[in-house]
Amino acid sequence: MTVLKLDLQFFAGEKTEKATPKKREDARKKGQVLKSQDVTSALVLLSVFLFLFFASGYMRERIFAFMTEFFTDYFSADVFTIDGMSSVFTEVIAEMAILLLPVMAVAAFAGIAGNFLQFGLLFTAEPLKPDFKKLDPIKGFKRIFSVRALIEFLKSILKISLIGAVTVLVIWQNLDQVLALSFQNPAAVLVTVGKLAGIMGIAASFVLLGIAVVDYAYQKYDYEKNLKMSKQDIKDEYKKSEGDPLIKSRIRQRQREMAMRRMMSEVPKADVVITNPTHFAIALKYDETQADAPVVLAKGMDFVAQKIKMIAAEHKVEMVENRPLARAMYDQVEIGDRVPEEFFKAVAEILAYVYRIRRKI
Repeated sequence: MTVLKLDLQFFAGEKTEKATPKKREDARKKGQVLKSQDVTSALVLLSVFLFLFFASGYMRERIFAFMTEFFTDYFSADVFTIDGMSSVFTEVIAEMAILLLPVMAVAAFAGIAGNFLQFGLLFTAEPLKPDFKKLDPIKGFKRIFSVRALIEFLKSILKISLIGAVTVLVIWQNLDQVLALSFQNPAAVLVTVGKLAGIMGIAASFVLLGIAVVDYAYQKYDYEKNLKMSKQDIKDEYKKSEGDPLIKSRIRQRQREMAMRRMMSEVPKADVVITNPTHFAIALKYDETQADAPVVLAKGMDFVAQKIKMIAAEHKVEMVENRPLARAMYDQVEIGDRVPEEFFKAVAEILAYVYRIRRKI
């Protein structure tokens, strides 16, 4: 029996269940989201090389124009002064900004887009908080020699191998142009080298993008695996979010008891209790200064009905037997409600009977 109990506890603690929406939301708040760094890197690299490939002509002309101006206008005696050098420095910085800022903007936009496509918009400072558990050398050693570290190592080897193979393939296919570089002038060499570098960069980006797709699938599997919960985790989460069912049951029971006591305290104020006689009891009060119809002070069935009748007897409240009326009012009228018009005639006859008895007494 003890062994069976231990087995049940083991399986209850095994993480076999999918994460609940609350668990996913809590993980997201902590910055734990599904993300492949390779997806972002591939998009950034591809975007930059595509931009350079199509904007290289403009950038080349801009650089040549600037260099021509630099060597013709800036190498004069009047330039080598404090004001002159300050002006030269400002123009150089401005020209570099014109050339580099578009590239940096494309890279930044691609990086943001890569992250947004994976996990949407998220702002959290949780990952920036210091975590001293990460300083544990034993855990650090385990991370270094974990399965995840091995996969990352194999992935790096794969990236280097594939990107190197693609680079060699591009050079091999353009081997005639590479061998002809020694017979060309510097301008032609720069054009050829730039063209081949752009082709190699784009090809390498597509290779990295293919690896990123595979890595994203693995990261998704690993993310879902780490988020899995045990049956006990789900129960504990439910207790925290919805409250312990046992405690909620006790609260509801306590509320019912308080409501019952309040209802029973109103029975002595009643003018009459209409009974079934054994199954139902309805206590009515009519005060023409407060309401235009009698009000139900209490109602009950079986044990509660007997309790109402007992209190009514103790306080000498008249009880009248009317089986159809007691049953109908129990089903249709709630405590604190006025008697509906359809019961006016029957209730009025009962109240008139009660008032006649009181006058005789």
